[in-house]
Amino acid sequence: MFPFRQKKNINRKQIIISAETLQTRVAVLEGGKLEDFKIEHPSEERIVGSVFKGLVQNLEDGLQAAFVDIGLRKNAFIHYWDMFPEDVSRLEAMEGVSARSMPRRRQFTREDISKHFPVGSEICVQVSKGPIGTKGPRVTASLSIPSRYFVLMPGSKLRGISRKIEDDKERKRLKKVLSRLPVPEGCGLIIRTAGAGAASTSFVRDMRSLLATWQDIQTASREKHAPCCLYQEPDLVERIVRDSVTEDLDSIVIDSKAEYDRIKAILAHISRHVRGRVKLYEGARPIFENFDVARQIADAFRRKVTLKSGGCIIFDETEALIAIDVNTGQHKGGANQDDTILQVNLEAVQEIARHLRLRNIGGLIVLDLIDMRHKKHRNQVYYALKEALQRDKARTNVLPISSMGLLEMTRQRVEESIESTMYVDCPYCHGRGSVKSPLNMSVEIQRRILAILRKHQIEEKEVPELRITVNPTILKRLREEDEALLMDMQQKFNGRLNFRADPVCHMEEISIVNAVTNEELYANAAHEKTT
Repeated sequence: MFPFRQKKNINRKQIIISAETLQTRVAVLEGGKLEDFKIEHPSEERIVGSVFKGLVQNLEDGLQAAFVDIGLRKNAFIHYWDMFPEDVSRLEAMEGVSARSMPRRRQFTREDISKHFPVGSEICVQVSKGPIGTKGPRVTASLSIPSRYFVLMPGSKLRGISRKIEDDKERKRLKKVLSRLPVPEGCGLIIRTAGAGAASTSFVRDMRSLLATWQDIQTASREKHAPCCLYQEPDLVERIVRDSVTEDLDSIVIDSKAEYDRIKAILAHISRHVRGRVKLYEGARPIFENFDVARQIADAFRRKVTLKSGGCIIFDETEALIAIDVNTGQHKGGANQDDTILQVNLEAVQEIARHLRLRNIGGLIVLDLIDMRHKKHRNQVYYALKEALQRDKARTNVLPISSMGLLEMTRQRVEESIESTMYVDCPYCHGRGSVKSPLNMSVEIQRRILAILRKHQIEEKEVPELRITVNPTILKRLREEDEALLMDMQQKFNGRLNFRADPVCHMEEISIVNAVTNEELYANAAHEKTT
């Protein structure tokens, strides 16, 4: 049986896989520290990276985009410039390409698009961004079919090597390998980072498999009617094995015998010597608890993250952007305040880069760093963040720190964040994160009672006996601190107020009933609790 006592090795890299019926989770640990986390529900179809044959539904000149029916509940969105496969739009497939290398996007007229893609015509597209919120998926006609060592790009002329492979000698070797590979006419090819150090036989075997996949896509495109799926990205387990199993990996530990056998079979084709590093976990404790992953995941999704130095980072997600605040917190500091602030900021940007990966959050991100007086310190933190983000597979663009201590950046948003798949808005506060205070509720209750009593007085009706039902916490406030005010109100209008507590009542819920006739005089609606 696999020895589950952890070795004390700060460089130890492990992939821990929890494969359950309703959920598959993958954690990447380095030295026991959680560095990446993925989650997928087998019952939900994965569409990012999948290739579809769709029908153009309508053209929107104002948006410079079209909507395509690919057989899903919502039509896919595609920019005009993404409807024509071009080499420049594939540079994204090369790991590490900067956004500055992208040329300006060409503007198209409706006539330009209608000539090639009239409404009702067919188009082969690949999903580059999954549906998020109310938005449908985003697609592109520039296809990129990945394998273990390559990215095949139909319609492109680009041949290259990942920029993350920096060794000149290795790059020269890979260029020779690239020149000898049987690349189909009209297709581009990029050697991925995993190709560094791989044997020529491994390249040939992987290329054969990739070409078979492309042949299947072409056959399906000819035989199937739109809308339909031509190629589907593999599930999470297979993608992790394909993309994350490298030579520096110490072990892959999985708790499912069926998935264990499948991983061994996949590795037999792509990396046979790594097969011995796959271990089946058969312990009594859940695998994520055994490897201390569960605790780290819980810590990673807290709003407030504490740093080792005592400083802290606070994450707030709004509809438009992600706001990240850096504070000194419990950091006691040293003799030099400027150096103390620099050290906290340097530690914070390392942790922020890690959390962006773990939470899979993207879009516009604003970092409110601790103010640094010296420009050299701001530059130091800026370059430290850029370096930390190099490990991120998602595209990022970082702007220099402003004089106000704000750093603006963007991170590619391909799918919903991990948090949105694991959590839902609190049904009690409806996502606000707070409820009205007992003082505020007391004021509102008295206001409602007063309005009812005055109405009856103005209409010269008999003042009713009122039964007010509230949450026990609110009633405690009314009895202990506001009893005199309520008694005064009762005497002034010659009425009678009966209060009762109901633990089922929401903190912000108020019910006022005529105790004699049981007529409901006031009850705040559900939507009022969230306003």
